[in-house]
Amino acid sequence: MNKIFLGEETKLKPCVATVGFFDGVHKGHQFLIKNIIDEAKLNNIESTIITFDKHPREVLHSDYQPNMLSTYDEKLVMLSLTGIDNCVTIPFDLEMANLSARDFMGEILRDRLNVKTFIIGYDNRFGHYNDNEGFDDYVNYGKELGINVIKAQPYIMHGVSVSSSVIRTFVSEGEVEMAAQCLGRPYNIFGRVTSGFGEGHKLGFPTANIDTMGISKIIPAGGVYAVKIRIEGSIEMKHAMMNIGTRPTFNGDKTTLEVNIFNFDEDIYGKKVSVAFFHRLRSEKKFNNIGELVKQLREDEVSVKEQFKKDIEE
Repeated sequence: MNKIFLGEETKLKPCVATVGFFDGVHKGHQFLIKNIIDEAKLNNIESTIITFDKHPREVLHSDYQPNMLSTYDEKLVMLSLTGIDNCVTIPFDLEMANLSARDFMGEILRDRLNVKTFIIGYDNRFGHYNDNEGFDDYVNYGKELGINVIKAQPYIMHGVSVSSSVIRTFVSEGEVEMAAQCLGRPYNIFGRVTSGFGEGHKLGFPTANIDTMGISKIIPAGGVYAVKIRIEGSIEMKHAMMNIGTRPTFNGDKTTLEVNIFNFDEDIYGKKVSVAFFHRLRSEKKFNNIGELVKQLREDEVSVKEQFKKDIEE
């Protein structure tokens, strides 16, 4: 895949293209991208993804705090695995935001990127916001500009059109299994291990505490999860259980991410880790005493190990 950052001199070979933010590069995106590739092969031209360096709402609304499924770098890696020929990143600023749909199609798609066929996601709108503008207008602009405009079909799973917003809801509600089905892979987060409160070690369940300030993606809802963790410098994915929450048994008030890695006792403070979410066991709970908490943690550990064993057997 050719990675291209749109500049004054950018000029592509004739291509079939689509545009979008592509957060998560989920199955819906993959379905759309396959249509792009197939159409390009049919016409013996190149296939192109057009995306942005930041979420448009970050530019349009200064107080917008993005909760993403993927970082920009992750997105590029995942797009590179789709088989697309080109990925063009547009630096999104107020000047770009103020382009009308027609101007975007003429100045960017036709003049700069040589787009011959433009396939639009079934629910996608672009250009300076206009309530009265829709797909039929894009088709008409395309006819004027020499661009064939096609609407893509939605990707339906379990009766739901797969979209980034749907998956964000699944993750924020702790439905990590549904999120994984829509993404085509387990949802994951990255962070750095920091010092914690030390209670886990005293209870016989030492944990790696992940600094929430360094996480730029959505953190799943509070609860206990079966996860796999990869530690910086290693390719091995280790089985673990993770608690997300405020530690109510200890009267905590800040969200913490604590991972108990099975059969592991190395010092990893300061190292970066990747955590992939496979199953949610239960919601967070306040226990009456430490004994009840330890009993539940033992049961959680058994449940996580049984779940991973079941996954292997399936």
